[in-house]
Amino acid sequence: MDKTKEVVSEIEKIKSISFDESFKIISHCTQLLSQHSVEAELSARKIVIHILNNWEKVDSNAYEVWTDLIETLGFYPYIQKNRTDLKTNSFADDIRMSYFQSDFLDNTYLHKEQKKISNYLLSGKNIIASAPTSFGKSLLIEEIVASKKYRNIIIIQPTLALLDETRLKLKKYVDDYKIIVRTSQPYSEDKRNLFLLTAERVMEYEPLPPIDFLIIDEFYKLSLRRKDDRADTLNNAFLKVVNKFHPKFYFLGPNIDGITEGFAEKYDAIFYKSDFSLVDCNVIDKSYLIDWNKSDKQIDKQKIEILCTLLSELQNEQTLIYCSTPARARRMAKIYLEYVQRMEQAKSKPVPLIEWINKNISPEWSLAKELQYGVAIHDGSLQKHMGASIIKYFNEGRLKCIFCTSTIIEGVNTSAKNVILFDEKKGGSEIDFFDYSNIKGRSGRMMEHYVGRIFNFCHIPIQNRIVIDIPFYEQDPEILTNEILINIKKEDIKQEVRNRYDQIEALPADLLEIIKQNGVSVNGQIRIYKRLISDLKSRDVLQNIQWSQLPTWDQMSYILEVAENNLFNFDDKRGVFSVKQLARYLNMYRSKKNIIEIVNDIYNSRIESVKNLTEERKAKYYDEAVETAFHIYRHWFQFTVPKAFRVVDSIQRLICERRNMKSGSYSFFVQQLENDFIRENLSILVEFGIPSNAVRRLESVIPANLSEDGVIDYIRKNRNDMNKILLPYERERLEQCI
Repeated sequence: MDKTKEVVSEIEKIKSISFDESFKIISHCTQLLSQHSVEAELSARKIVIHILNNWEKVDSNAYEVWTDLIETLGFYPYIQKNRTDLKTNSFADDIRMSYFQSDFLDNTYLHKEQKKISNYLLSGKNIIASAPTSFGKSLLIEEIVASKKYRNIIIIQPTLALLDETRLKLKKYVDDYKIIVRTSQPYSEDKRNLFLLTAERVMEYEPLPPIDFLIIDEFYKLSLRRKDDRADTLNNAFLKVVNKFHPKFYFLGPNIDGITEGFAEKYDAIFYKSDFSLVDCNVIDKSYLIDWNKSDKQIDKQKIEILCTLLSELQNEQTLIYCSTPARARRMAKIYLEYVQRMEQAKSKPVPLIEWINKNISPEWSLAKELQYGVAIHDGSLQKHMGASIIKYFNEGRLKCIFCTSTIIEGVNTSAKNVILFDEKKGGSEIDFFDYSNIKGRSGRMMEHYVGRIFNFCHIPIQNRIVIDIPFYEQDPEILTNEILINIKKEDIKQEVRNRYDQIEALPADLLEIIKQNGVSVNGQIRIYKRLISDLKSRDVLQNIQWSQLPTWDQMSYILEVAENNLFNFDDKRGVFSVKQLARYLNMYRSKKNIIEIVNDIYNSRIESVKNLTEERKAKYYDEAVETAFHIYRHWFQFTVPKAFRVVDSIQRLICERRNMKSGSYSFFVQQLENDFIRENLSILVEFGIPSNAVRRLESVIPANLSEDGVIDYIRKNRNDMNKILLPYERERLEQCI
């Protein structure tokens, strides 16, 4: 055990830290800092973080000398947090302290590394920042917004959940900015605009005003080598904004060692890597307790037993349990629920979501039962408002553990003290050290937990250097997709991909422009183009193309069939296996406007063929039906199908206009789908995380002639009228989101 580990171990074990003991520890830290090395400073920070974590043990006579050291390390946010004990000692100290106070955020102090990046950003430098999860990179986003230096800002984040979290943080600036979260919202000509969008929505938003500043959160998702299926769109969103407006930009992400060589120079950017953190993480190995020579089933049984025991020990602390898939998270949550029931643990104070689930889904859904014991699941299939509420309850301490997938690791911020790495896979692939570092980084949180813990039930992946490729700049012919290639400026095309580029550029100019705008499979769009040219010759098919408003069954099925294998396929095998089945579910949902209809359909179809239907099987199949129906809604209804119809619509319009033929118009149907068949001016409420069925009830009390902004103002002024027709949970959501 090295000296730093010894010191930290002693700090955690000792009952009290005397003045003399403090002096010894401070002397050791001072010696470390005198070495002027990254490793030595990291050790000093680690020790001080553990002192802060055990501050109640420290002799008050030592507060002054500890304050000096804490200031030397640049921990100014913690000094501000504990001004009672950590007092600066001189006017010079106060001057130095004031330097680290944010110029734009009230009562907010930056640590020394945040201050460096802030200075760069506010002086007009382009910054690519790599730092740990607990660094506080997102705070600098707010500082940029609060500075009011830029008129039009775009913030691109990978998930709607993270965007909504950002919106809630930044809604205080609504007097200075129009906050735009949907492509249907026009930008303001009179005041500043703040666009909070996914990369897909950046591509769809037309026209954009002149963008002054671009922020890309989790910028490692630009990489094609990390096999993110949305990397194409993120690359193209960057190209769209930067090529047209040349804004300043801020990239932020965790644990990255480098980027494609030459990119920073081309865009006059600084790649800034920091290991600075105000949080430490204790790594606790549980894998040694597992006999890895046994069968997979036996190994899993061992892991489950250890997990249940551990969670019981941690029941007063908030814990995330990372699982490889949604099905896995759901199964582990149910197993743990059965364990706490057997152990006769007391129920938690009920959260309002339970009542809502009981009335709108079913009390038989396992999540409703789990929430009663402070347990939850979180994955990408959950309806937006549920996922947001679960995180809110968890951060408030009303839930103690969440069984989650990578969506929570990548998508939202929590106040978890502990993370359990239960599985070593993400989907079907092994997690690498980068994934592991990001999962580990979710334990502890600056200004909430000085020290977090990760419990490893698996072997830690081999550490390797993480260099993020920037595909549109690197242009590696082995991995560069046509979807990115088509959006690169001609003068920037490298010789290795010139032939491919020229072949695409040979397409008719009007078709090429549409393919670029659509931002999906180039070859798929070309095949659709050829198919429609052929089909438009047939009088029998014309009616399936030249329709407007709402499609018939045949028209809907035709468009989906044209899009299949060109824009999407059914490879994921989660609930939808054919065009016919997808069209059927679409018809069912637009008719009933209630996801429970699809849940019941899936469940009833499943149990029809089961001979020995036990209560246990019923519960299992119902849970699967809910998860599948939610996946259909999020993946198909809200994303894939609207996109497919929009793409086919744009191509058929082009062909029909060329031939002076009547074209179809699918925009109304697409709008209806994306708005969840809710009145247009109220659809923003669903975007904000209000349950759809609650919004539909609000249609009776909110005037139809109001704009989206007018709706928000109306709700704020007439909240009591709204509350009369809403459940407690729905009122809670309205209060939080508006």
